[in-house]
Amino acid sequence: MGFGFGRAAPNAGPVGHATKPTKHKKRRRLHGRHAPQASGDVRSEINVTPLVDVVLVLLIIFMVVTPMLHRGVEVELPRTRNHSTRQDTGEHVVVSVRSDGVYIEADKVDVEQLATQLEKEMKNGPRPINVHADRNLKFGEVRKVLEQIHASGAAQVNMETKEIKE
Repeated sequence: MGFGFGRAAPNAGPVGHATKPTKHKKRRRLHGRHAPQASGDVRSEINVTPLVDVVLVLLIIFMVVTPMLHRGVEVELPRTRNHSTRQDTGEHVVVSVRSDGVYIEADKVDVEQLATQLEKEMKNGPRPINVHADRNLKFGEVRKVLEQIHASGAAQVNMETKEIKE
């Protein structure tokens, strides 16, 4: 019998007594994805990192491209030196005047029907109207459109121009 300075045998107890093994191993419960996988098993987790990367790239593309988009049809605007600029918030109704006709946004409209079409556009509340008139048109042609806009009851009408950069 020793004084505890050495290692005792695993089944050793007092002299002449046999004891049960003192080996207590805790059982680990393995649940769900923490279970060990065999070498041929397929992981069923989705890696979202590439998805997030693609979404962020698309967001950046839309943020860059959106300000470059213009509404209405293509018109060569008159040029001016000193004019005020406003950000297009999307609430404006764009009326474009070209030699081939009048357009509300991108839809061609007869000049005589312009007032009724604008009234329909402004049923939900008054909206400012931006007029894009081609610089090669005579003022008389643009004036007919302005009279129709006035007849529709528009509260605010803006004439769009392009700034001369020096």
